[in-house]
Amino acid sequence: MGAGGRTSVPPAQRKGESESLKRSPYEKPPFSLGQIKKAIPPHCFNRSVLRSFSYVVYDLTIASCLYYVATHYFHDLPRPLSFLAWPIYWAIQGCILTGVWVIAHECGHHAFSDYQWLDDTVGLILHSSLLVPYFSWKYSHRRHHSNTGSLERDEVFVPKKKSGMSWYSKYLNNPPGRVLTLAITLTLGWPLYLAFNVSGRPYDRFACHYDPYGPIYSDRERLQIYLSDAGVLGVSYGLYRLAVAKGLAWVVCVYGVPLLVVNGFLVLITYLQHTHPSLPHYDSSEWDWLRGALATVDRDYGILNKVFHNITDTHVAHHLFSTMPHYHAMEATKAIKPILGEYYQFDGTPFYKAMWREAKECIYVEADDGAQGKGVFWYNNKL
Repeated sequence: MGAGGRTSVPPAQRKGESESLKRSPYEKPPFSLGQIKKAIPPHCFNRSVLRSFSYVVYDLTIASCLYYVATHYFHDLPRPLSFLAWPIYWAIQGCILTGVWVIAHECGHHAFSDYQWLDDTVGLILHSSLLVPYFSWKYSHRRHHSNTGSLERDEVFVPKKKSGMSWYSKYLNNPPGRVLTLAITLTLGWPLYLAFNVSGRPYDRFACHYDPYGPIYSDRERLQIYLSDAGVLGVSYGLYRLAVAKGLAWVVCVYGVPLLVVNGFLVLITYLQHTHPSLPHYDSSEWDWLRGALATVDRDYGILNKVFHNITDTHVAHHLFSTMPHYHAMEATKAIKPILGEYYQFDGTPFYKAMWREAKECIYVEADDGAQGKGVFWYNNKL
């Protein structure tokens, strides 16, 4: 996980595809959060300023080296090679900056250090540099963690019931429609969510992450929403000045396209963590926090697990203990798996295959009439 990292789940421990698609238990688990915590070595909850900053330095050093090579050497390459070099830069730089995004996400969870002011300072700088309103997303994301798996109160990627599907959904339930839907989701999904709450929970009025007086936020949070907006505006102005000095094409190539890669990955990671045929969702008659937190799935992104600081394959542990630093999450995951048993969900399907499968299979949720839990909903795709 980052510098001095660990490996992902060994292949021998991975489930086959048919087993990974088996429905997770939805009954109240026979263990408590306290019992899960006791299984984790106590040092896993310790946060180190020095170690946390080492990941920031590590990621930013790689990003700076990539920037230097691209801006100092690409223009000397013959045209066929330059056409190949830029896409390679965009892909690698986008992945590295996704790791930076993950560290800022850690700050929002107070998992970076023991000092809230330091976490917020680092998080504000890193997220603003990626045009993310830090405090705005920190608060909405905190509510997601408080209400995971709830059809009424979860904040993002809240599945629709069949009765709530749009009229045009059946026309998109085919390969071309899925390609279009995925393309829009991965490119525009993140800015649409921030600006218009697309795929978020319904509110009684317009919800926007940039609006300090929107329904997402309480009165005590509004000043920090202004601060988030100021951070994004400051970076946007800096990009404008760069475009004036260097040209718009330069800014798009050096910063814009890698940012699209970052946005695409963070949407995909979140989508795959909470969208899976094995995962239940609950209405208010059945939902409780622990079952909701367990209604997530760890995924395998190969070498990108390390680049993304293992947010991909330790998400179950993260939902149970979100203040735990990422560099202890693999050890914690290994420790809690015997306790969780069948409640632990892992799917080793390559993420690009899983993305297509979930887009095909997970269209809406409906209650299983044959199940005892009438407030438990499962994904289906029969339109």
